[in-house]
Amino acid sequence: MKSKNFFERFANWAAKFTGSSAAFIIATLIVIIWAVTGPVFNYSATWQLVINTGTTIITFLMVFLIQKAQNKDSKAIQIKLNELIASNEKASNRIVDIEDLTEKELDQLHRYYEMLSDYAEKEEDIHQSHSIDAARKNQDNKYEAFKKRHAEWVLKQNQKKESK
Repeated sequence: MKSKNFFERFANWAAKFTGSSAAFIIATLIVIIWAVTGPVFNYSATWQLVINTGTTIITFLMVFLIQKAQNKDSKAIQIKLNELIASNEKASNRIVDIEDLTEKELDQLHRYYEMLSDYAEKEEDIHQSHSIDAARKNQDNKYEAFKKRHAEWVLKQNQKKESK
């Protein structure tokens, strides 16, 4: 457990440090020092190999460090979003932990929310929130009311023509 805590602390420190201005300055200084020493070593293959090997090793290690930091950040964001979803009475709890779905399932959910967005654009109240079914029913009710008003208007127009 102690080594795990050590690794966690070290990884967090390394991720913060490597993203800092100080790390960038140190890396820049190393490259400048390497470039300045080129004439001293007659730009030899060994001189070039030093920077190539160094940057390759650092890049290799940084990939894992960045991925670890990204995984941790992603998990924290997912937990925060899940809390927001769970605490909002209008939000659907069905989307908590959707990150475990397949790409195909996520695409299907994406299309669902695109459809919901399309319905929301037709709403007069931009703060209206509901499911696809409720949105569809609301739009159907509006359409039926429109058809009724239109039929009444047509009837009045016909009555006006007949009275003339």
